Amino acid sequence: MLGGKKKLQAVKVDTLIGKGTVITGGVSFVGGLHIDGRVQGNVTAGDTSGTMLVLSGNGAIEGEVHAPNIVLNGSVDGDVHSSEHLELAANAKIRGDVYYNLLEMAVGAEVNGNLVHRKGGKPQLEDRREATEQPENTVDS
Repeated sequence: MLGGKKKLQAVKVDTLIGKGTVITGGVSFVGGLHIDGRVQGNVTAGDTSGTMLVLSGNGAIEGEVHAPNIVLNGSVDGDVHSSEHLELAANAKIRGDVYYNLLEMAVGAEVNGNLVHRKGGKPQLEDRREATEQPENTVDS
């Protein structure tokens, strides 16, 4: 890559959910988690910067995802929260909102929801009102 772009260091895979495996319920992890199967529940990482979730093109998550570093190439039906780095590969399909600090998105990746940039883990737009709602400090004419 051009410039001084920082690449994520390779993370050791501590846990593998294999193709054909279905987990019903939430998954909590620290370190590296690689999913080739299906998780029907939330996937939550410990808050260490070296923690990484990798979802392969065969993998699927039906629930929310919370991890500092995430690489998605499969499908997620739920919101995705990444406090450090989020990579959406060409086959990534997300139905839900995406909260990110740093985002890489390949051609072909799909997000059916909002993209919300967060710096340092805090949302940039704290108060998200519907378009029909008026701000508090306005006067009607």
